[in-house]
Amino acid sequence: MSKMYTLCPDKEPGLQPWMPGHSEDHRVTISYGRKVLLTTSATVHSIEILSGGKLVIADTNRHILLRTKHILIGNKGELHIGSPDCPYKGNLTISLFGRLDDSDEEHSYFGRKYIGVGTGGTLEIHGERKLSWTFLNKTLHPRESSQNNYLFQRSWGNRGIIIHIIDPKTGEVLHDDRFDTYRSKNESYRLAKYVDGIKPGLILAMMVNDEGSNNLEDSAIETQFFINLCNRTSLTAFVVTGTKESSEARSARVFQSSFGEHFTVTASSQWVQGNSADTYSILELADQPAGWGPGDRVVVASTDYSMHQAEEFTLLPCPTCASNQLKVRAKFIHMGEEVDGVDMRAEVGLLSRNILLRGEMEPSCYGNEACKFFNFDTFGGHLKVEHGFRAVHISGMELQHMGQQTMGHYPVHFHMNGDVDERGGYDPPTSVSDLSIHHSFSRCVTIHGSNGLMVKDVVGYDTLGHCFFTEDGPEERNTFEHCLGLMVRAGTLLPSDRDSKMCRDITDGAYPGYVPNPRQDCSATSTFWIANPNNNLINCAAAGSEETGFWFIFHHVPTGPSEGLYSPGYTEHTPMGQFTNNRAHSNFRAGMILDNGVKTTQANNKDKRPFLSLIGARYGPHQDSDPFKPRVPALIHHFIAYKNQDHGAWLRGGDVWLDDCQFADNGIGLTLASGGTFPDDDGSRQQVKNSLFVGESDNHGMPLPDKRIWGPGGSDLTDRTLPRGIDFPIRGMQIYDGPINVQNCTFRKYTALDGRHTSAFGFRLNNSWQSCPNNNVTNITFDHITSRVFFGEPGPWFSKMQMDGDKTTIFHDIDGSVSEYPGAFLVKEDNWLLRHPDCIDVPDWKGAICSGHYAQIYIQTRNPANLNMQIVRDEYPDRPLTLEGALEKRKHYQQFQPVVTLAKGYTIHWDQAAPAEVTIWLINFNKNDWINVGLCYPQGTTFTILSDIHNRLTKQTRKTGVFMRTTQKEKINHSLLFLKVKAHNHRETFAFCSVKGCERVKITAIIPKGSPPSNCLAKAYPKHAELPIVDVPMPRKIPTVRLVSNHIEMIPTTHYFPVELALFMSLEHITCKLEIK
Repeated sequence: MSKMYTLCPDKEPGLQPWMPGHSEDHRVTISYGRKVLLTTSATVHSIEILSGGKLVIADTNRHILLRTKHILIGNKGELHIGSPDCPYKGNLTISLFGRLDDSDEEHSYFGRKYIGVGTGGTLEIHGERKLSWTFLNKTLHPRESSQNNYLFQRSWGNRGIIIHIIDPKTGEVLHDDRFDTYRSKNESYRLAKYVDGIKPGLILAMMVNDEGSNNLEDSAIETQFFINLCNRTSLTAFVVTGTKESSEARSARVFQSSFGEHFTVTASSQWVQGNSADTYSILELADQPAGWGPGDRVVVASTDYSMHQAEEFTLLPCPTCASNQLKVRAKFIHMGEEVDGVDMRAEVGLLSRNILLRGEMEPSCYGNEACKFFNFDTFGGHLKVEHGFRAVHISGMELQHMGQQTMGHYPVHFHMNGDVDERGGYDPPTSVSDLSIHHSFSRCVTIHGSNGLMVKDVVGYDTLGHCFFTEDGPEERNTFEHCLGLMVRAGTLLPSDRDSKMCRDITDGAYPGYVPNPRQDCSATSTFWIANPNNNLINCAAAGSEETGFWFIFHHVPTGPSEGLYSPGYTEHTPMGQFTNNRAHSNFRAGMILDNGVKTTQANNKDKRPFLSLIGARYGPHQDSDPFKPRVPALIHHFIAYKNQDHGAWLRGGDVWLDDCQFADNGIGLTLASGGTFPDDDGSRQQVKNSLFVGESDNHGMPLPDKRIWGPGGSDLTDRTLPRGIDFPIRGMQIYDGPINVQNCTFRKYTALDGRHTSAFGFRLNNSWQSCPNNNVTNITFDHITSRVFFGEPGPWFSKMQMDGDKTTIFHDIDGSVSEYPGAFLVKEDNWLLRHPDCIDVPDWKGAICSGHYAQIYIQTRNPANLNMQIVRDEYPDRPLTLEGALEKRKHYQQFQPVVTLAKGYTIHWDQAAPAEVTIWLINFNKNDWINVGLCYPQGTTFTILSDIHNRLTKQTRKTGVFMRTTQKEKINHSLLFLKVKAHNHRETFAFCSVKGCERVKITAIIPKGSPPSNCLAKAYPKHAELPIVDVPMPRKIPTVRLVSNHIEMIPTTHYFPVELALFMSLEHITCKLEIK
């Protein structure tokens, strides 16, 4: 018996039976060593446990309901419900009641309607061990469903005959009615009149709900509808079920719409022991559902783009089911298999637990700002743990109607606890596990200023605001293991929680004159919101959010009560914890985002956005979070992202490396955005290896009435759900800036259609930023691909293709597995800064295959900053490249970022008077790389030209020389300043700049007032035109027999010769031979 006392808290000797009765005014205090055992249901105002007091809940075969406004566990107080070795087996409900506007004084720390664990308090809750969630092992099809179907719903009332009139051209329901021919003969006469009034050619679908024959008159059966059935309309189903024994009847017929689409009309009715019943489906699970049984509630995740296809089921009795099968009634398809090599099995989560903590709710919203956005009560209960608690372990519990749309009140909330594992002296470490948190009103699990918490086997379903939430930035070493979140909706608390409407309507904390930009400032609702990268996510699933599955966000400085806990920029340099075997699907914005920060300053006239609005940030992990120490790559292993409407993943940072990942049916599979904060970053790379990209899989989804996102696609051209629209250019790997490395990856089923430019490799649309010539791809395999690459063309989604990044795209095909030419570069077809006479055009790609040595120059201009630049290569003077600049015209400086061919000459011209300050940075130049540049200036300009090296770490600049101070005195309108810029320092492989810093030339000029636009094209050419030559010969084509994919149509470039040639002049009005040393 002594061992039983140790294991089962309700068997402890000395516990006093406690039966407080039912009174909402009874305030209970358990203290001074008093230990009580609650053995029956009770209602009290509140319970406070402190000073050695202990409350234990008896494990009995009777259901216990404890109603109270709050339970406060103070210093040396304890609440025990089961134990790790003796889980609670009975049925217990703790129901927290109360309203937001109650007259009771609220607690200064915990508020209202809560279980609160204060300093020195102990909370031990351990329910029955049950499987928390698993996967479908077989695809779940709705009974009698097929693509493009119309299915009767039983929610039509009780007895009688139900009729729907359907347009055969569109499948639209034109009219519906129910005729209670069981109760009344008049309904039978009404039915006869109704049927005879149906216009010829329409579809009539009919079914019996429960029973309809009692008063069904012959006059109804003998209408012209039945007599002249073939001449009047189509009868899909007319069935009368039995009334004494279980029976089922169903009928289906396929029709073709005027659009050529086929759709099925199905009418079915089942009657079981006196009740009409829907058809059912069988869930077949990947694991044995230990502890699940009839009457339990489960949720099955969507496996399509919309998270709203998640379905909640009550398990039905099924004597004939296998041990891993469950009986349910389903409306949607839920995948239970690998599709085209990608694991798309739906997650199945348990919602029911034998211990239930719930909030009692009012029937509708009342009395607070949230009512502008929700028509239901959002003032649920909450569980909060204060700093200095003695012990907290929670497992095997269901939480329903928890959380409040007020700050700091969440279903489970660890608040400013510091280290809660062994480092903090907690043995065993603090944990929450096997929880089902559903239909909550503010988050799922919140970790605030706490480290080392284990969150395991937790299901979060249908909540408002970020579900698994780390708050201020200092939260580290927490582990989310095998957690599932789905149906995560927008909430009002933080800008990042809010949707577009909330963002516009809630402007508290904004500076006067603030105009919200919802997609930039807000709209970030996420299943996992991770404010510090040093946390672990293992085997987790983000199965449906209004915005994003996993979002790694950065606080430049810690915020709120965490202020001062780390130095500025710490989290942006912190190495990532373990991120392994996670999956994300059915999200709108992305399966995963690693990017952005939150605004950590209050609104002011300079930045009017509210506190904690989304802003830009850059992630560059380094050893010990120290940017002076070596880089440490963030590793993402076996991440699966499918059916996300915009992105599978958008990851910005350096270095971020992905391995063994799967992307399928996303608008864009993966974008790796540079983490470089030039010139203050030494350069980094991102890479994806050994991964699979699928454009349009055999997971077709369910038919949708919205034809904008339903249409033909895939290699079989069958109808399917689409991510963004019927003409959206689906891309597998989106190349943005770089440098990136794509290695040993397979691209499958990217099929371009007329009007839809699907491609395996694509580029960011409407892009103002540069593309790096060190974007490398190697060992690429294509399977059922019609378009390997597409550079873009003017039209829907691509706009006018006039932004700088649209014009300068490039990547390096190391082994020729994309272009069939090993070592070649793929460039946009009309970028003559990069082409040569032997380049090969690929019209279908809008690109060209070239060879050469390439680098970048960043040209920064000031005074003015709102001008456009033309850069011309001397070999192609009639093919200028016009650049608008990467930054907004309102900025105080502008930045142009062309990729250039090395060892060539260029001239630069402006659409206004030349800027007073021009800085030319050398990017991706190796030692001794050079180009010649001529810059156009107006007559009378005075110059100062210097070179220097900028050190990214010290932020110091070392001058290397002043090269000229002169006044241009020639009596002409404009002339060219010629510079030869050359790198004199070695560069590490993926660095932007040299090991000593970024080498640059700075030209400061005094421009005469009233000068016209500085365009010297007419003066420069043909005088300085040169004959196009091929510096790097084109590689030999790979023999076709070695290729996996189909033939690529290629057209050799026509050689171009200028009409008149001129040699490079050593002097023209102003000349400067400049080498940076």
